[in-house]
Amino acid sequence: MKETPAHEITQLLKAWSEGEPTALDKLVPLVYRELQRMARRYMAQERPGHTLQTTALVHEAYVRLVDSAQTSFENRAEFFAVCAQVMRHILVDWARARRALKRGGQLAPLELDEALAVGEEPGRDLVALDDALKALTAQDPRKGQVVELRFFGGLSVEEAAAVLKVSPETVMRDWKLAKSWLRRELRGANKRGAPPN
Repeated sequence: MKETPAHEITQLLKAWSEGEPTALDKLVPLVYRELQRMARRYMAQERPGHTLQTTALVHEAYVRLVDSAQTSFENRAEFFAVCAQVMRHILVDWARARRALKRGGQLAPLELDEALAVGEEPGRDLVALDDALKALTAQDPRKGQVVELRFFGGLSVEEAAAVLKVSPETVMRDWKLAKSWLRRELRGANKRGAPPN
């Protein structure tokens, strides 16, 4: 299948941000494969038999994106970063609701591997990672954004640098520091165990 040129996606994003009603409908088929890839990465870290399927995650992200106030994107990397964030929020909301239903179920520990590659180890605790990422973002918003873009969005160092308008070296430095901080935070959360209900 032929790859859609980045400039075509950028033009449609610009048209959408300017209020052209059909731009998003034209955009989605062009980016659907990438959205499916992102959704598969997310779903790979969920438990087997998860009731939310990859296609449903993509569709729910589309609905939330259409309903959101964020319609101004400078480029495709920024668009995919927002899509990744929306998918993460969908899964975290689902996990929190499931956890609330279980009331007291023991949480599986979360370990970040060296590359922070999503999908290599099923059963990661997305809620614990989300909580740690929120704490990191409160302390250092840019480092939180780097994690969001690299870990959840799957963006390269260069793409993340373009979205954040910083150098690739700055992204790499933030990425290394953020990974170290998150590992320490998650180890502490695992030692403390599940929060009381």
